[in-house]
Amino acid sequence: MLIDGDRLVGVETGRVDLPEGVEVTTYDGTVLPGLFDCHTHLVANATFGGLENVGTMTDESIDTVIGDSLAAHAVAGVTTVRDLGDRHFRTLAFRQRPGLPRVVAAGPPLTTPGGHCHFLGGEVEGDPRAAVAEHVARGVDVVKVMASGGFATPGTDQLGAQFTVGELAAIVGQADEAGLPVVAHAHSLAGMLNALAAGVDGIEHFSGLSSEGVQISDDLLDDVARRGVYVDLTTGNDRSLHALMPAPPPPVAALMARFGVASFDDFYVMRIALYTRLREHGVPVIAGVDSGMGPTKRHGNAWRVVSDQVEGGYPVAEALANATSLAAQACGLAGETGRLATGYAADVLVVDGDLSQDVTMLSSPRDVFIRGTRVQLP
Repeated sequence: MLIDGDRLVGVETGRVDLPEGVEVTTYDGTVLPGLFDCHTHLVANATFGGLENVGTMTDESIDTVIGDSLAAHAVAGVTTVRDLGDRHFRTLAFRQRPGLPRVVAAGPPLTTPGGHCHFLGGEVEGDPRAAVAEHVARGVDVVKVMASGGFATPGTDQLGAQFTVGELAAIVGQADEAGLPVVAHAHSLAGMLNALAAGVDGIEHFSGLSSEGVQISDDLLDDVARRGVYVDLTTGNDRSLHALMPAPPPPVAALMARFGVASFDDFYVMRIALYTRLREHGVPVIAGVDSGMGPTKRHGNAWRVVSDQVEGGYPVAEALANATSLAAQACGLAGETGRLATGYAADVLVVDGDLSQDVTMLSSPRDVFIRGTRVQLP
């Protein structure tokens, strides 16, 4: 690879004659594009309650957390993140900071009054198109909408829907006019179905929760594949910390008991198994962590999503593509990054060893370049 400034100006095999004065670095390992985390919350510091606390933080404190979060992604080989929920649009100013991952920013997610993550300031009252227009005016890259309740916001309905199909379609239509994609948070089957009917571009979590349990039918998966909707299961947990998680709040514990799930790790095993079905039905799957949401979801955990997908039946090459080239496509960056090709950004990750033999080598970067700038690794 030949890097000049922030670009790859050549990707060659075999012997290459280089001009005098070119700095040469050699590796015995695997060179690949930098990873994506397609679902992060840079304003959250990966502590319990870290996202909820953002509602009372000053902008200066929020900016400090954003910078720290991006630095944690960088040293882990993540060169692009898609932030799907901040406060006061603070992440927009961090989109192209030298030496830090580029940011695809959604701003505060759209939610109902008192709905999931309402404390981030994205509550929609009245015509939802006005809320989208405000986000467009602020310069966001993607619109995030909470189609269902969420576990991080007590009192919201994880089994129901926060917006009607008509309301979601209005959001999608307004975003389309501005050339922006819409991704929907949806733990519930109802939220997933509403989001699909409204024409969203991506569904986050995709949990399929209903009063009858987890319901994700083959017909639903075929419909998602036919529509070309990107699915992000937001795995990437540090599973060694599951046993240290505090007891879930009573409503969540009751929901787990209702579904016959004895522990959070049991639920996570179900999520890994869902990767197998998604691949079998040809659903486009990308890599996101929901990073920042707690100790198991630290910033920089994108490599764990790749490992989870391999465990779920993806060949290593496909899982890596889901975290690089396909993720770039989902984020509107297919011509900019996600591949090692002439003209693309010099977003490069180097690891020791052969990833096809041991994908967990992704956890220990040997070198990272973000738009041509070498990251100082610990």
